[in-house]
Amino acid sequence: MKNKKIFLVSVLISILTACGDGGSTKQKDTCKSGIAKIMVEESFKPLFETSCETFESFAPAADIQPEYMAEGDIIQKFYEGKIKTICISRDLNEKEKKILKSRQIEVRSDKIAIDGVALIINPENKDTTITVETLKQILIGKKNAWNTSKQEIKVVFDKQNSANFNYMLELTKAEKLSKNVFAVNSNKEVIDFVKKNKSAIGVIGLNWVSDEDDFEVMNFLDSIKVMHVAKNEKSDYFQPYPGVIYTFEYPLTREIWMINWAPRSGINSGFVNFMIGEKGQLLIQKSELVPARSPIRLIQISTE
Repeated sequence: MKNKKIFLVSVLISILTACGDGGSTKQKDTCKSGIAKIMVEESFKPLFETSCETFESFAPAADIQPEYMAEGDIIQKFYEGKIKTICISRDLNEKEKKILKSRQIEVRSDKIAIDGVALIINPENKDTTITVETLKQILIGKKNAWNTSKQEIKVVFDKQNSANFNYMLELTKAEKLSKNVFAVNSNKEVIDFVKKNKSAIGVIGLNWVSDEDDFEVMNFLDSIKVMHVAKNEKSDYFQPYPGVIYTFEYPLTREIWMINWAPRSGINSGFVNFMIGEKGQLLIQKSELVPARSPIRLIQISTE
């Protein structure tokens, strides 16, 4: 009888433990369960809000917790070991990987998409086309006024040290940009600024204006225009659609990378594998970006 009581108590303890936090399937770290904290460049926020929600619908015991920050801050925290999984606009270079390796950190890098940088203007602005060279001249302060209105051009970014800011800095090869180039706090604030300022150019991640199934995106598109961009004056002008991003005819393209040093069998790696797998790549394609691992179909329409 005594042994029977001990057995019953043991079963009761097991049941209580399983029902409490300690036994929660969300706490067990597998490829489909557990808590994954990731840091994502803010330019890619719309894509990752959808992706995290979709992944959790396939893996109900998973809890993906994204934090959206400027790219430079993300890389710094990654180096400090404060985060194991990040999404930025480039792979780490060999020097950066070597530094991490010296700390016994082996990173795995996966390109998940090809993205575009979009230039947006107020609907009342008549200057709807721009070449890369003209954009450079504006960014460094050698061109200060619009062609049609003669108003002073203001260029607005999301944040200092963001992927958008770093992209334009690299494009110009300049040590600093014009005094008319400044940052706000997010891609959404860039859109809001352009809506209210007729002389502004906003530099944002394409994902913020690309998914026309997103109600908020449709609201954005009602109040801004996306510029047509050409490599030079002899080239054709393009808006950042997937087909011309894929062929690099649209000149302002970049990549989206996920970089991870979490255990291969854990939830962080499970989410990365989801993003590079069929379902994640379809989400990327639906967001009007170019998936890295799934071919995009190009359709040529004849006007004859």
